[in-house]
This record gives sequence, C-alpha cells and structure tokens, in this order.
Amino acid sequence: MPSRTIKTPIGYRANVPGALPPQLELTPSLLRTLSDADRLVGRLAGVGGQLPNPHVLIRPFVRREAVLSSRIEGTQATLGELLAAEAGAAVDRSPDDLREVGNYVTALEYGTRRLKKLPLSLRLVRELHRKLMTKVRGDHATPGEFRRTQNWIGPPGSTIDNATYVPPPPDTMRECLNDWERFLHDRSQPPLVQIAMAHYQFEAIHPFLDGNGRVGRLLITLFLIERGILPTPLLYLSAYFESTRRDYYAHLRGVTEHDAWSDWIEYFLTGIARQSEDAIGRADRILKLLAGWRSQTVGAGSRVPSLLIEMLAENPYCTTKGAAEHTGVAFATAQRAVEALVKSKILTEVTGGKRDRVYCAKGLLEILE
Repeated sequence: MPSRTIKTPIGYRANVPGALPPQLELTPSLLRTLSDADRLVGRLAGVGGQLPNPHVLIRPFVRREAVLSSRIEGTQATLGELLAAEAGAAVDRSPDDLREVGNYVTALEYGTRRLKKLPLSLRLVRELHRKLMTKVRGDHATPGEFRRTQNWIGPPGSTIDNATYVPPPPDTMRECLNDWERFLHDRSQPPLVQIAMAHYQFEAIHPFLDGNGRVGRLLITLFLIERGILPTPLLYLSAYFESTRRDYYAHLRGVTEHDAWSDWIEYFLTGIARQSEDAIGRADRILKLLAGWRSQTVGAGSRVPSLLIEMLAENPYCTTKGAAEHTGVAFATAQRAVEALVKSKILTEVTGGKRDRVYCAKGLLEILE
C-alpha cells in the first residue's frame, strides 16, 4: 500500500507511509545494480575478514563516518580535528561540534557491541538515540524517547502548514514503528533491498524530535553486521548521501509522492556499491602504507617504533605522552621512537611549539580524508 495523506483532528495534514514490503518491480537495471552491490560488499567483507588486527581500519573508518554523518546535520568538525582531539591535542573547534561527532562514534561502537545480545529493534533504536543526543544541541528532544508531539521537516521558520514534509502523528506513528520493527525481522527480502526499504521507512516515520537522520544512517551499518553481510563496521553511506544530497531527498520524496520504490532502491544500492569500492580502495592503500612503514623500522634496534606504527593505524595523531602510555615504555624511550619516525618522514610535528608537541602521520590522514 502506498503512502497516504491524512487530515488530523486538529486540521493539519500528515503523511503515513505504506506498510512494508511494497510491490516492487525488479527491472533489469535494478537487478544489475543489486548484483554489483552484492559483489562489492562481498569483496569488502573479504577485506574485513582478512585484517590481522580489525582495529587497524575500523577505528579511523568509524570516525570518518561520524564526521560525515554529523556534517549532514550542520556540524563543522573535521576528521583531523576529531582525531587530534582524541590524541590529546588542543583543537580550535566548538566543543559542541566535537561532542556531537564523538557521540556518533560512541553510539556506533555501542550498537555494534549490543548486537551480540539484542537484535535490531525499537529498544535498540531508543538506546542509540540516547547515546547520540545526550549533552549536545538537541538534547532537549528527549534522548532515547520516541516523540509524543508532532514534528515536521522544512526550511528554518517553516510551520506545520507550509512544511516540506509532515510525518505521522504520534498515535499513528507507534503503529508504523511496530510494523517497521516486524519488517526488520523478515527474512524473505534480499538484505540490501530490505535495508533500503527500511531506511526510507524510518526517515518517513521520523520518530524522534531530533536526530532521526543520524540514527537512520547508523542503522544501515548495524543491519549489515547483524545479517552477517559484513564482519565489522567498514561500510558507511554518509559520504554518498552528502555528495548526492539533492538526489537523496528527491528519491525519498519520490517514494512518498509517487511510490517510486524502484528508483529509490536503485539509488541506494548504487551507494552501497560505490562506498564498498571506496572502502576497499582506502583499506588497500592504508595496508600498503603501513607495510611500507613497518619495513622502514626493521633493524631499528628497538621494537617501539613498530609499536607506534600500530598505534598510528588507529589514530594518525599522537603525542609523546600518549605514545609512552600506549607502548608501556618510559617517556624518553617513546620520545626517541617518535623522533625516529619523524626522521623517517612517517611523522610530522604539527604544532610548532617546544612543549606538548603533537605529531601526525600525514600520509595516513590524507587517505582517510
């Protein structure tokens, strides 16, 4: 059943998405796109399964996604600023922006762990929202609670009467959410098609007063992990949605207004394929770079430089204090190892000061950014 518009007792009109799954025409173009997406996400899963240390790629990739997903909502923090702040550097960026991005990292890592005990569900959705929205702009929007009042989407200053989109009223919303949760547990659909449908539906229901977009993007990654399509969280669509923002919203509207499911799903699957290919390419370049750096430290007379390279794989920024703590060596020993990596042009000092220096493995950061 397609989406329908209802008139509420108060007089405004709201949209109620149709039940999932919709009637879907599997066009030759859609089937080709699904085949490409399946093949490339399978290749990415192979890369993830072969990592000797999964944290080598997962940690920086998670942070890259956090920055890009938050940017869609207007946050300005960069990946370099987030990584530098986590390494202990002073960063000239609003603490609110950094906290919003940090909350996204926390929520994604929490969700990945939580899937070991709890399936994707409304309960987990609320828990993710609480992690995302606590102590940030929008925390007035009842973190972890579905809305009890009407919301709407539109330009700043718009009202419910001239909004771009009005999601279901709260009483209807709960029924829509229950149907959505049941659909998540359905195993009759191709998984990549299913998450494309589920993503649209979640955004159409818009169950929170704020944070719906970020939760919706988190759920894509968590669904792929829960279904065993990816062993680790390596695939994210925020970069694709951000770079094709106009198309993203146009295709969402197309489903709402014209029941154009095939167009939406083909767009979504194109993003899966494109971002899988992008992640494979970045992973390959990072692993080759790290291997080259390791070969440079062979015969250094100390294993500390090679330990620092493993640390840089998780965060290309470091301080001598952080290096000493991570490797369990004395400060002076860590300083000698850092200086050795500077001499090898693996690290560059980026603060210009004589104290509290911060170093960056710029070659690694360039691949991530």
